[in-house]
Amino acid sequence: MNEFNRGFGAVDVRSMDTSVNVGLRTFMLGVYQKLALGIALSGAIAFAVGTYQPLFAVIFGTPLIYLFQFGPLVLILGSAFLMKNPSPLATGILYWAIVVMLGVCLSIWVAMASAGASGATRAGTVLTPTFFTMTKAFLLTASAFGALSLWGYVTKANLQPIGVFLGFALWGVIGVSLLSFLFPPSGMFEILIQVAVLGISGVLVAVDTQNLKQSYFAFEGDERSLAVMTNYGALNFFILFYNIFTMLMSLLSRD
Repeated sequence: MNEFNRGFGAVDVRSMDTSVNVGLRTFMLGVYQKLALGIALSGAIAFAVGTYQPLFAVIFGTPLIYLFQFGPLVLILGSAFLMKNPSPLATGILYWAIVVMLGVCLSIWVAMASAGASGATRAGTVLTPTFFTMTKAFLLTASAFGALSLWGYVTKANLQPIGVFLGFALWGVIGVSLLSFLFPPSGMFEILIQVAVLGISGVLVAVDTQNLKQSYFAFEGDERSLAVMTNYGALNFFILFYNIFTMLMSLLSRD
């Protein structure tokens, strides 16, 4: 789910002086602030839905759950085809809609932790999430995200070729995981999928950070385009953060 990367081959990564560029720092801080607000909102939604049983039952006990499970993917694919000239308003709505939907999806972890309940994956692996596990997964995700984003910001190496490859690889892993429902379940295959998503998403954090730097220098002075890229950058980061967090939750909650 990394559809919104933008490549700007004409901008030489090695020529970008980021140490004294106040505009770049302001732009990147805007992306991180929007990401932080998105994480906070999704966490609040997850806690509200996961701890309020009537609301949880309405969503997870009816076909409404499919809206939240598949809605983000539909929005991402639909916007890729329909947003030929994206606006700050449209991309902002897209970002917050996906934040809300994925926040609802996260509520399953909160509900299980609140009830002290366990769940089983398709392969029969028992997962028993706790609030301690969630805290640990969040801290690990935030630490890894921060370190990888910092590396992507300061490195002089061109990460674009890696980003293109990993972008296709991530979609490939998602496709394979969906096709796996046609075959007998396998616990080892589940772990391989989770580790692959975890690794790919982690490296893409650095790649997307560098892409945002390139987008700033490509659109410097164009406030409308920079506002759009702020929303796209926050969306990319949020999805990667979500991927890393949920994969860590799955791995750390295994009994």
